[in-house]
Amino acid sequence: MAKLRLILGDQLNTRISSLSDVEKGDLIVMAEVWDEATYVRHHKQKIAFLFSAMRHFARQLEEAGHAVRYVRLDDAGNTGSLFGEVTRALKEFDADGIITTECGEWRLACDIKHWAEKLGLPVEIREDDRFVSTLREFRDWAGDRKTLRMEFFYREMRRKTGLLMDGNDPEGGEWNFDTENRKSLPKGYKSPARKTVQHDSVTKEVLTLVENRFGDHFGSLADFRYGVTRDQALRELDSFIETCLPDFGAYQDAMATGEDYLNHSLVSAYLNAGLLLPMEICEAAEEAFREGHAPLNAVEGFIRQIIGWREYVRGLYWLKMPDYAETNYLNSQRSLPAFYWTGDTDMHCISEAVRNTQEHAYAHHIQRLMVTGNFALLAGIKPQEINEWYLIVYADAYEWVQLPNTHGMAIFADGGMMGSKPYAASGAYINRMSNYCKSCRYAVSQKTGDDACPFNYLYWDFLDRNEKKLRKNGRMGLVFKNLDRKEEDEMTAIRDSARKFLDAL
Repeated sequence: MAKLRLILGDQLNTRISSLSDVEKGDLIVMAEVWDEATYVRHHKQKIAFLFSAMRHFARQLEEAGHAVRYVRLDDAGNTGSLFGEVTRALKEFDADGIITTECGEWRLACDIKHWAEKLGLPVEIREDDRFVSTLREFRDWAGDRKTLRMEFFYREMRRKTGLLMDGNDPEGGEWNFDTENRKSLPKGYKSPARKTVQHDSVTKEVLTLVENRFGDHFGSLADFRYGVTRDQALRELDSFIETCLPDFGAYQDAMATGEDYLNHSLVSAYLNAGLLLPMEICEAAEEAFREGHAPLNAVEGFIRQIIGWREYVRGLYWLKMPDYAETNYLNSQRSLPAFYWTGDTDMHCISEAVRNTQEHAYAHHIQRLMVTGNFALLAGIKPQEINEWYLIVYADAYEWVQLPNTHGMAIFADGGMMGSKPYAASGAYINRMSNYCKSCRYAVSQKTGDDACPFNYLYWDFLDRNEKKLRKNGRMGLVFKNLDRKEEDEMTAIRDSARKFLDAL
């Protein structure tokens, strides 16, 4: 008997496990459904990217001779849910079972888990073997460890893959070259030009659909630059390796007004949707190092993002959910400010990050962590609200990767399960790593008062508010010694400035 094989919107690769043994007579089902497009109000460009990529992938499967049932959002009879579309397909296709690859979000996984009972058919949920580490391997690594530090997991992934290894030792004698990756941009620095994508009729049709059906969602489609096929994704990767990777390491933490991409790879949306695979990306970067095209610090830092952070946050997500999403270690209760949606704030760093996000469904990791994430941490924004914002606004955001990065790394809501200390910083950090402060109404040199950079007094107010929970953190001893040196008059001014600013949000 034939199988119904369900392909989700982030599983767009012929090597996905659910297609590993596809046979003639099987039916591949793909569907654009309202439930998945709106369970949060995704950025217009994320919806457009996925719908167009799905349509192109379906055509690729058909051209390879597979039977594909593809349901468009505006097709007559579209039920609006994945379960509804599988049910509808089964009424017309005689299958003795369903095969799919495990999905990337707890919400959907819980739903699919009950399909067999509801449909009266076996549902085989296969492991997602696009990742370097299996979930079982991560659980075994985590074991009974008291702390789950990414750095140690990353070393295991280096050993497993052999990437940047010299026998049993790391290339260059060190596992991590981050000390070489914190340079600010030279004066007048211009980032490499990016390749443009020529959109075909399929993508143009999708852009019109998204504007018509999701016009009230966040973001703009005016500058839609995403590739939507594997070939286009590979060209983006090749362009990054050739033009951006050599300087990626040195300037990966830098930020600049009007420089929306700098030397970053822009492959995360393709990787998370399946158009690219992690090992092929890492092997391309390693080859650039072996050939002398890119330095070790750049290549190691890039590979660490993929086989280190990306694999680690996925393992942590599935290890700790669903309770993980409910943690709120710092008891943050402030509502998300409106400027996260509009960019309408005098804080130039935030307005730039939001503008970039609105225009491209993209911001690089330091903008996410040390600008919008840092502000949410210092201001005490509710975890649920800032988590939802990050899930909505980025084209590469899926809960398995977004939640731990936001919840654990950016806002410390998990109390240190992921990060060893909060990534809290004053305006001095932003000034050191960007030129944002030169264009800001606020003065980064001022510590309190109406004209002071809000990050300055919010930083010390954050430490003061959360002293009972954070002082015992071994990595924050020096910070609290500096807090202890402040006179009471200065602390009063800090508290007053913070209260006035936060009350006005």
